[in-house]
Amino acid sequence: MKKQVTLSKEFLKGLWDINPIFKQVLGMCPTLAVTVSAINGIAMGLATTFVLVCASLLISTIRKLIPTQVRIASFIVIIATFVTIVDLVMKAKFPELSKALGPFIPLIVVNCLILGRQEAFASKSKPLRALLDALGNGAGFLLALFVLGGIREIIGSRTLLGFQVMPNGFEPWLIMILPAGAFLTLGLLLGFANLYTGRRDRFEKEALQAQYRSVGKEAVFQNDPSEKS
Repeated sequence: MKKQVTLSKEFLKGLWDINPIFKQVLGMCPTLAVTVSAINGIAMGLATTFVLVCASLLISTIRKLIPTQVRIASFIVIIATFVTIVDLVMKAKFPELSKALGPFIPLIVVNCLILGRQEAFASKSKPLRALLDALGNGAGFLLALFVLGGIREIIGSRTLLGFQVMPNGFEPWLIMILPAGAFLTLGLLLGFANLYTGRRDRFEKEALQAQYRSVGKEAVFQNDPSEKS
């Protein structure tokens, strides 16, 4: 029988183990396009998280009522409904931010992260687990966009969230606010993430091997006490 993941791990896995950007490499279009600044990354991350959470909760709740033959179409309709809500609210309450993000808010409908979590998890899980999974993946997506946007804004504009953090003597790298800067920054972040994961896995493997050797040696000592001397 497959061991069920705890509720805390259901949430935490989205922050790193299956992080949408650094692990699954999903949602690359808005990730590269809107992260000129940290605030843009936060706004896109929050909008995506809202849609992901609401869609996952609703789809998980009515999963048994959705015919298998039309599940993808049903998921898209539900996702599009919440995207429309986000788009209208942003245009009404945050017009400047909505203008800065442009068409990428409506394009949340086709974000592979959201549709993928509905097909892979929400449609097969209970509402509480679907909610935690969506919150975790949304938080991981938000964190990745904030880090990417923050780095580009600091180096490209000397500011973070609109506040100057670099001295006046620092010459901004204009390439960081251009598309090339997005590819460069994301590539470096993915490289560091893979390097960290590789080293962590190697360390865990070596620790596990050492533990097995220790257990095997103790077993030999128990079977043949003369080996201790």
